[in-house]
Amino acid sequence: MFNRLELLINDKIDLIKNKNILIIGLGGVGGYALESIVRSGIENITIVDYDKIDITNLNRQILSLNNNIGLKKVDVAYERIKNINPNCKVTIIDKKITSSNIDLLFKNHIDYVIDACDTTQTKCELIKECLKRKIKLISSMGTGNKLDPAKLEIIDIRKTCYDPLAKIIRKMVKDENIKDKIMVVSSKEVPIKTNSKTIGSTSFVPATAGLLCASFVINDIIGDQSVR
Repeated sequence: MFNRLELLINDKIDLIKNKNILIIGLGGVGGYALESIVRSGIENITIVDYDKIDITNLNRQILSLNNNIGLKKVDVAYERIKNINPNCKVTIIDKKITSSNIDLLFKNHIDYVIDACDTTQTKCELIKECLKRKIKLISSMGTGNKLDPAKLEIIDIRKTCYDPLAKIIRKMVKDENIKDKIMVVSSKEVPIKTNSKTIGSTSFVPATAGLLCASFVINDIIGDQSVR
């Protein structure tokens, strides 16, 4: 089923299949990251989310449909993964991850973490844990109140701009005196100001962020230096 991909990567498909990927957050960003990871041949996946699909997810989340509103995102994701590639081995973590239970993520061997969660403190803890455990991580920053997917880029956290979430993470990295590169997907688009406390969203900006997260992982596995 991966013959079109193998035209590009030759005999490296087994490298991809044998990696263990953890995706935390299955919303607008994480759902598309998961979709691309599965369709790229990854066969060992851990999915993490505690939420249910809501009607407000329909504008941007690939897992959401009118006929699965109210179902757990991890359950919907599991069925989708298996319908794409029945060979996938899927581990489900149906919990909200905090500093007190973050060890749950690392009970099994993990090669890469895709952070698509929406809790700032969890993002900070993930960065520190992955550095400590020498696990490669790509973290999605904010995609709300933005309209231009072309302004998203894979970049070190220290080089981000116009991203309120990235600003918080940059401060943590500085305060913790972290010297390692922290690779993120971030937009240099200035957020659009609205009159609502609810963050606006599109179908295409979060999706693009998720696809960039997946591309970082796949290109890193096959050794494409351009994504590092």
